[in-house]
Amino acid sequence: MPGTGFCRIITPILALLLAGCNPFSDARPMMDEYVERVARVLETDPQLSELESASQLPRRRNRVLTMPELDMGMLDFLSLYGCELQYVVGEKNSVMGRVMQPLNRLRYEVRFIEAARDCLPDIEDEEFSEELTEAIDSKLESLPIAIWNATWGVEEIEKLFTLAKGYYPVSAEGNPVSDLALDIDSLNAAVARLRAEDLAVSLDFAGDVHQRWQAEYRAGQLINSALLLTARLRDGTRLLKQRTEGQPLCLNGKPNNQSDIVRNMFFSVYIEKIQPYMSAVRQGRTALIEPFERLAELQADTMPESFTGWYERHLSQDARNSLWRELDVAMMDHTRAWQELLGQCGLRPGAKIQVLKSVFQFVTGLFTLR
Repeated sequence: MPGTGFCRIITPILALLLAGCNPFSDARPMMDEYVERVARVLETDPQLSELESASQLPRRRNRVLTMPELDMGMLDFLSLYGCELQYVVGEKNSVMGRVMQPLNRLRYEVRFIEAARDCLPDIEDEEFSEELTEAIDSKLESLPIAIWNATWGVEEIEKLFTLAKGYYPVSAEGNPVSDLALDIDSLNAAVARLRAEDLAVSLDFAGDVHQRWQAEYRAGQLINSALLLTARLRDGTRLLKQRTEGQPLCLNGKPNNQSDIVRNMFFSVYIEKIQPYMSAVRQGRTALIEPFERLAELQADTMPESFTGWYERHLSQDARNSLWRELDVAMMDHTRAWQELLGQCGLRPGAKIQVLKSVFQFVTGLFTLR
């Protein structure tokens, strides 16, 4: 009889093998299998279109904006003796200060403005007082650049939006983006306050946010899944429409053996497998993608041109070329195609058909709002 050590080794292997036999355990095989089953019950050949590739987040050198620097002479620096600003500027001029990461640079900019404002009433030299006032105004003017660099310009965000980690999980335990959603909501609130020149906002939480971005990849998975769903729903819609517009599934609206098979597949696969996954992607989109859209919109006047196209395609919900808008249309068209096909057979199975109607109304409502 095998020992416990053998069991510890063989059990994970068996689990992986069994998972590999279940096409509904992962997004890509599930969606491919769905189209193939639609084709099978409609007695036609499956036609799987090529998946469109998303674009990676623009390179960091194209995202980071250049921060203007102040030229404060040595005499001016020495005249600040006794003010906190002296130490703030001293830190910036240190070896470590010259290579500040974007988040620390944002903290420095905020500290400079606050320290300069505190120092200003104590300066008796009128000329230097005017110079420091101009420096404060200059820092306030360039603050949006520091905010942009500390959000969209950080290296950590590249991991969150990487496309190399596959698709959003099927039947995930709990909410895969709950912590990330809380993070981005907090960040949006802080960015809104900073851009309104409310400098009292704390940035202590931001470092932890960046660390979680580096350890997660859910945003990229959601983008991959949106493209997968759009492509396979379109594939399925084409098959459904071909049958609806061609040889009727039911003659004179009377169900038959084939229509029963189609109906069973509809409920057992589309309603029980595909629709819950679409809902999960939708929830992830609402919790994560839409707040990141807001993070970009809050800084639209600072957004570099090299970022705009990526934003409109991957984050915007209503841009003409938005992949999320395309997904909404694909969901709506697919639901309507099922309604039309089942309607040929007069299939109205009571409460179950309400699920279909609810899905259709949900998706139609989303599209109308767009």
